[in-house]
Amino acid sequence: MDSQEIDLEGASAEERIQWAAEKFGDELIMTTSFGTHSAVMLHLVSSILPDIPVVFIDTGYLFPETYRFAVELTDRLGLNLKKYQAKISAAEQEALFGKLWENGEAGLKQYGLINKVEPMDRAVRELGAKAWLAGLRRSQSSGRSERPIAEKQNKLTKIYPILDWDNRKMHEYLTANKLPYHPLWDEGYVSLGDWHSTSKLMPGMTEEDTRFGGLKRECGLHEISGQADFQI
Repeated sequence: MDSQEIDLEGASAEERIQWAAEKFGDELIMTTSFGTHSAVMLHLVSSILPDIPVVFIDTGYLFPETYRFAVELTDRLGLNLKKYQAKISAAEQEALFGKLWENGEAGLKQYGLINKVEPMDRAVRELGAKAWLAGLRRSQSSGRSERPIAEKQNKLTKIYPILDWDNRKMHEYLTANKLPYHPLWDEGYVSLGDWHSTSKLMPGMTEEDTRFGGLKRECGLHEISGQADFQI
């Protein structure tokens, strides 16, 4: 495949990953939240790039099932896992700032900066990354529906190999490769994050309503940059 002539929108997920690998080499990383469908991206990418650094941002407030799921998938897929956490513990944060997630959008923003954005920025610097594979999908929220396959976020290029996959395609991939859903999927959780800011999908709710009490969808890691797609 000629990495200079690929149409990312028309390419397959595997071709998008291969394009990113050829373009960025050792400066390419991927992230995972070990969420509902995370096994798809982890299997897809590690099958092509078995040694790629997999960044896991651990807020300290994940569901117990998420931590166990992370161990299961890391062992099963042989992931090159790189775990990053905030510089101050959850207990210290609550002592200093209280429960930030209870303080509206301003509190959620501060919480995200401490627990997600700063650890991710540190991971990018320490790993020498210039590009990042992430598992965002357009069907997950209205804010993601217009995302391009690749975009700039600050000085980093972000590539979303499964951006155009719907839930049916995700299920088909999991089934074909005998991969598990997150264990809380069967309890009605369709999108998973921290236990204090994630709810089950109830009648009348959309997927994005299940995160942060419907106040917002993004935690800060995937804010829309406004940059154009790459068709290289």
